Amino acid sequence: MDLTIGYAAMLEQFHPTEVIALAEHAESKGFSGVMAADHFQPWVPAQGHSAFVWNVLSALGERTRGDLGPGVTAPTFRWHPAMVAQASATLAAMYPGRHWLGLGSGEALNEHVTAQYWPEAPERINRMFEAIDIIKKLFAASLAGKDTKHSGQFYKHESTRLWTMPEVAPEILVATAGPVTAKRAGKHADGLITVGAPLEKISMLFGKFDDGVRESGRDPQTMPKVLQLHMSWAETDEEALANAMTEWPNGGMKFPKADIRSPFDFEQMAKLVRPEDFEGRLVISSDPDVHRAYIQKFVDLGFDRIYLHNVGRNQREWIDTFSRDVLPKLVR
Repeated sequence: MDLTIGYAAMLEQFHPTEVIALAEHAESKGFSGVMAADHFQPWVPAQGHSAFVWNVLSALGERTRGDLGPGVTAPTFRWHPAMVAQASATLAAMYPGRHWLGLGSGEALNEHVTAQYWPEAPERINRMFEAIDIIKKLFAASLAGKDTKHSGQFYKHESTRLWTMPEVAPEILVATAGPVTAKRAGKHADGLITVGAPLEKISMLFGKFDDGVRESGRDPQTMPKVLQLHMSWAETDEEALANAMTEWPNGGMKFPKADIRSPFDFEQMAKLVRPEDFEGRLVISSDPDVHRAYIQKFVDLGFDRIYLHNVGRNQREWIDTFSRDVLPKLVR
């Protein structure tokens, strides 16, 4: 597969109209495709926004030409899987060949708003894979002009189909950071999404994912591997560090975040974050070549699509700098 470097649009940080303008600018400068996460709230109040991802992706489809991914949405608590399937199928029908569906097991920050019980991680993961099964059945049956139904451990839906479908169902990519989930993703999904982590950990995830793909009778080489990479670039190292500390302190929190419910709780935890906490998690530098070398390591590891997020508000300057000094120098 060819390497593409896309723009990670942060709906947590920017008004949706600004997100669309920035994505347009990124594409004009050589970035290919946009991913945006399905958040109900920002991580910390200072980020200030949390627009509805499907509206924004539809607008991005009109204003850009690259691929479109909600990377990721949780088809498990706020959403019934059938609703996620309908949203995804509609977007794919509107923009053929451009949309992929990124799925994850969810975080309380976004999912607790419907006041359901918030279970521990194993149940959340089991819910996600049952949801994937429902979405895949809906896609397949709808393309065949048939109804389908489901009655499982966590979900039910009665006989129905998706009446608006693309000619080809969207590929389903699963977000994972652990070996068991990675192997199950290989068995049941069409690709893998993860975030920047130590290279040895990602190599392990790739291995488990590939094992699952082979068990499903498919070729791992045909499965996309997608990375979201956070970074902080600015004109000076001091400004880059200040941006990380104020705009993206959650990047320096070295503990699981899936059970925290409020941006205001994250804000209190952010007071404990120190510059050294970003080590190995977020490259902070004014030197584009430092960032290029870091991104290249993930290219060498085998990622097909990498979506870059600069944590500061200096998006246009970052896009211009990276389009000139970083993107052309990455080697597949």
